[in-house]
Amino acid sequence: MENRKKQAFQWFLKAAKKEFVIAQHNVGVFYFYGDGVEKNKKQAFQWYLKAAEQGLAEALYNVGTCYFYGDGVERNYKEAFQWYLKAAEQG
Repeated sequence: MENRKKQAFQWFLKAAKKEFVIAQHNVGVFYFYGDGVEKNKKQAFQWYLKAAEQGLAEALYNVGTCYFYGDGVERNYKEAFQWYLKAAEQG
């Protein structure tokens, strides 16, 4: 199973580097949980942010959550609120 996760991560990473927004978000998820790749919340945050900047609601929410809990970025409730608000505006 672990080999399949590594392989899935590699495919998502290839798509993410080609600016495919859902893949960028998914790469963030892989990094956040350490599935198929070493856990790295700073990298997770950076990939969530790339997807969020393109308006993906799930990524907007995850950026807010990273700010709220201080995962991969310095804790900042004001920033968290702003990102949650942007996610809510997406529906």
